[in-house]
Amino acid sequence: MEERLQKLMAAAGIASRRKAEELILAGAVTVNGRVVRELGTKADPERDHIKVNGKLINTKLARQEKIYLLLNKPAGFLTSTSDPKNRPLVIDLIGKHRGKVHPVGRLDFNSEGLLLLTNDGEFTHLVSSAASKVPKRYEVKVKGRPVEEQIALLRRGVVIDGVKTAPAEIRELSATASNTWYEVVLYEGRNQQIRKMFDSIGHSVMRLRRVAIGSIGGAGLRPGEWRELEKREVDRLLRLRRAGKPVVQRYPKA
Repeated sequence: MEERLQKLMAAAGIASRRKAEELILAGAVTVNGRVVRELGTKADPERDHIKVNGKLINTKLARQEKIYLLLNKPAGFLTSTSDPKNRPLVIDLIGKHRGKVHPVGRLDFNSEGLLLLTNDGEFTHLVSSAASKVPKRYEVKVKGRPVEEQIALLRRGVVIDGVKTAPAEIRELSATASNTWYEVVLYEGRNQQIRKMFDSIGHSVMRLRRVAIGSIGGAGLRPGEWRELEKREVDRLLRLRRAGKPVVQRYPKA
């Protein structure tokens, strides 16, 4: 059955639908050797050969049943599908789905908490892209007790690796003489961003766990456990983004 090219490209994990449209308009897509520039063009994933920048895409991904998982990642697992150092992998925790899905975004080796896994390329781009503004909520334990001016600086954004971070929501949860717990909500997902943010003000992160992705939480999931997302959870993210709205979930203040 024929489907629009941008849909097939997104399902194959090449790009979001919007980016796929840009690639088509730029002449980067061919169908059976012919350059295609029309956005309404359709192709049959069973019959046609579709290439993007000269590389054949895997149209099998466009035809397979979509899988969406939520894992409560323990510390000490790598967010990857392989590792030359043979470290434990998050895909080792998902049983029958191992080899069928990939992690959505990243959660570093020593961090804990919620991680999505899927075989849906469009969903991956949606949740991972900073432009989508899907909020990720974390609970973070830091060494010492930063002063309010330092936290205000992090809220506004600090320069990390030469690029300023986007504004973040940060509120204190609890504190002792030696450490402080914060709730942090980010709308982007740069590598080890929270750790680098607090390092920049001289208060290193001692523990970090992600507790929500958009409106999706992990109630009842113990470390190492996973569940399939409900259809309404997936649909809510996709529906809001396709309508051109940021997927923003505000969290109540204490």
